Amino acid sequence: MRITVVQHEDEAGLGYLGDWLGLPCDVVRPYLGEEIPARPADGLIVLGGAAAAWEDERSPWQPATRDLLLRAVEEGTPTLAICLGAQLLTMACGGTVERGTNGLEVGAREVVALPAAADDRLLAGVGTAVAVQYHQDAMTRLPDGAVPLMTGAQYPNQAYRLGKAAWAVQFHPEATPEIFTSWTDGSGLDAAEELNTEVKVAESALVATWRPVAEAFAEVVRTAGRA
Repeated sequence: MRITVVQHEDEAGLGYLGDWLGLPCDVVRPYLGEEIPARPADGLIVLGGAAAAWEDERSPWQPATRDLLLRAVEEGTPTLAICLGAQLLTMACGGTVERGTNGLEVGAREVVALPAAADDRLLAGVGTAVAVQYHQDAMTRLPDGAVPLMTGAQYPNQAYRLGKAAWAVQFHPEATPEIFTSWTDGSGLDAAEELNTEVKVAESALVATWRPVAEAFAEVVRTAGRA
């Protein structure tokens, strides 16, 4: 079992997921000239990045990434799409992503499970939790057939499931405090130090919540591979 990972920039890698998944990951770095594959391995993870999901001129590999995500959904390949990845999945499958009207959502922020999460293979048992956020673009209309799984006060569409085995999360379950600090460095955010401390203080809660989710995704990949 192997997972194809699309990484959009050097500062936005697998983070915690590299240890939690327990499966080999083939990381594709298109910003270094590596080609997006036509189809994923046994699973697919698409990570976050600074570009908007519609800024193909800024990240010219995004159309191929959207095609890869659409194929994964259509073929039932277990998929986890994170932040920009979630927005690319949304666009690829007919939803809408726009510049958010509620400002930048950043730091350790609360997300709340919706009723459908209670029996979800990844998010069952999460309830109300803290997640790392760093985005302003928003998924304003989900694809047809999407099942909303988590919400939040600033932006409502925080997680959904699509098809047999695709999940989109607006937040960053992979982000360690060190990764988050690398994002705030040079960002110009007035509260950068406060935000960094906030995420560091939340570290144990982040691990306790999102490690089981990552492990559950890995089990979906293993189970799909045996089917």
